[in-house]
Amino acid sequence: MKLEDYNGFCAKLPGTTHVVQWGGAHVWKVGGKVFAIGGHDREGDVFVTFKCSDMTFDVLKEQPGCRPAPYLASRGMKWIQRQTSQSVDDAALKDYLRESHRLVALKLAKRARSELGLH
Repeated sequence: MKLEDYNGFCAKLPGTTHVVQWGGAHVWKVGGKVFAIGGHDREGDVFVTFKCSDMTFDVLKEQPGCRPAPYLASRGMKWIQRQTSQSVDDAALKDYLRESHRLVALKLAKRARSELGLH
């Protein structure tokens, strides 16, 4: 997945906003809360970081091309960083991004979800 594809996909999810921060990371939020972080390394390889369930975290952290997300996972949060498509292809990544969006949106107040058009 190219960075443009990642940004285009996240932009289509309901109630999202985009900001570039933390040294050039493309951060996607729902209701002001981060659900995905994308960027590239010095060689231009794209990485995508997303929130996931406990079970998904336990499975993906062992897969080639994935790792517990730097900073986030070390603080006990269940976030995975996909560095390559070796184990998680682009179609699966989109599913994980949808799920990350859903998990983060569920933590928003009911009123905020309603205002964002999330049901």
